[in-house]
Amino acid sequence: MMLQKGETPLNTFLRHAEYYGMQETFDNLHEESKLSKKFYNLYDLIISEENILLAYRSIKSNSGAKTAGIDNTVIGDLKELTPKQLVSLIQTKLGNYKPKAVRRIFIPKENGDQRPLGIPTIIDRLIQQMIKQIIEPIAEAKFYKHSYGFRPLRNTHHAIARAQTLINIGRLHYVIDIDIKGFFDNVNHNSLIKQIWNLGIRDKRVIAIISKILKTPIQGEGRANKGVPQGGVLSPLLSNIVLHDLDQWVYSQWEGMKTKWPYKRQGDKIKRLKNTNLKEGYLVRYADDFKVFARNSQTAYKWFYAIKKYLKDRLKLDISPEKSKVTNLRKKKSDFLGYRLKANLKGSKYVAHTYMKKKKKTAIKQGLKEAIKKIKQSPTRENAMKLNSMIMGLHQYFKYMTHVFKEFSDISFSLSKAMYNGFKRYGRYEHPKSISCAFKKYYNTTYRTWRIAGVYIFPIADISTQTSLNFSPSLNIFTEEGRKTIHKRLQQQITLELPKLMESANLTYRTTEYIDNRISRYSMTMGKCEITCIYLPAEMVHCHHYVPTKLGGTDKYHNLRIVHKDVHKLIHATEIKIIKKYMESLKLDIGTLDKINRYREKCNLEALS
Repeated sequence: MMLQKGETPLNTFLRHAEYYGMQETFDNLHEESKLSKKFYNLYDLIISEENILLAYRSIKSNSGAKTAGIDNTVIGDLKELTPKQLVSLIQTKLGNYKPKAVRRIFIPKENGDQRPLGIPTIIDRLIQQMIKQIIEPIAEAKFYKHSYGFRPLRNTHHAIARAQTLINIGRLHYVIDIDIKGFFDNVNHNSLIKQIWNLGIRDKRVIAIISKILKTPIQGEGRANKGVPQGGVLSPLLSNIVLHDLDQWVYSQWEGMKTKWPYKRQGDKIKRLKNTNLKEGYLVRYADDFKVFARNSQTAYKWFYAIKKYLKDRLKLDISPEKSKVTNLRKKKSDFLGYRLKANLKGSKYVAHTYMKKKKKTAIKQGLKEAIKKIKQSPTRENAMKLNSMIMGLHQYFKYMTHVFKEFSDISFSLSKAMYNGFKRYGRYEHPKSISCAFKKYYNTTYRTWRIAGVYIFPIADISTQTSLNFSPSLNIFTEEGRKTIHKRLQQQITLELPKLMESANLTYRTTEYIDNRISRYSMTMGKCEITCIYLPAEMVHCHHYVPTKLGGTDKYHNLRIVHKDVHKLIHATEIKIIKKYMESLKLDIGTLDKINRYREKCNLEALS
């Protein structure tokens, strides 16, 4: 599921599912799937009013909601419909469903090639989301625990953490890399339908709809006879269902091997299995990017040929010979999800060291150079913020590398000349003085950095390694206990304040969009004022329109700001008496006052001094 900037699966999907009364349904589907129940009546759940409205809310939150399909419609074209009209429209469409052709676009890959994406119409995306919401809890109950791609709450860092654990604790230093040739374009439809059936999804009406989605014509290419089009809402889940077969097979060959003796502890079973001729191996998968870790070369090559044969015979998929190989991590590095893994000797044992993938590093340097060039051409606040956004995003993704400081120091050094030439005319190179909340939270002021249009550029080399943690099986959005664990991991104060915000009495004249985005914004800021960075209890929270509604501003998420109620009054104040009162009570420093003045500027008000 695509998320709004700053949102998490918790405060979007869970909140929406509870609001529309679907959470209990999802929980029941998940529990019944764990008990191996077969599902014959899913269609009625899919076309229910609650599920349709939840799907609309989820699609509306996606960053791609404004991307049109071949009919040139976007989510905004549906907003004038009443809930009943929307539900009636979708139910009628599904009565005799014929998906429209998907619009084909191409995006560049790291190696210079292009990746094809298929963009369905907004109605087709909505229908795919409806189906996804119902079958995902069923599939999640069956999926392998070490599959991390496109699954609730899981991410690439969990996959990297698992790989490091197998190297450090398991002492498994041989890795089998398998690259499936054109995976998304070559999925066998018949095999996929059988796999959906084997998951317990036996409603023939639902399977027929999924089959139609798989065969949706591609603009300029005709009807699809194989493959899962990248870009569809349902595609990531379907790709996981395809490779679920592989997960279970690898698991059954070692960890899940059935034995005559019922061992109480998995560790005791593994010790016994090591005395057999079975091939020891552990799978880590993120979508179609996966590795199997083995203890020695002989076992690794057994796995290599066994997986190659299994993919060909069972899933009708070929591997790429030039990209598939066995690697001894003690001697060479292996790429995984933008990282590079290697087992280096430290004392008497080998430990996992992680670096940045070479091609990825080159692409990052090029991307940052382009952003610097844009600032040179137009030294605006917006372009400076875009560069900061890029830097923070890279830091957040790669902060778990053991050699993260070295890698980013190298990037910083290689860009220093470009930054000097690009910024010397328009900026100042100095120690930060008045800084933003984000700067305070993530960076220190000991680094000198460039100031462009009042914005301090985040120091590229200011980053240190953080420990990556394995995914906790206790986290599950489809069980009450799992959700309790998730909630405990949030700041307790935020969890307590959210209901108070939702019950605010003075919001009766506000739009649903405003109320919903106000909650999302408060959650994203972790309850802090976006100007003073001070934590705000519910009663102190005001939500400010950055561009006022009377000047054309909207209730959209990115136009709202969470601020202290007195700060909000100061932003809009025009009387000298009121301005003096709040400036004295707030005791503002120069940096905070500068931010308030930027807000006042958007309101067409004079700056405060």
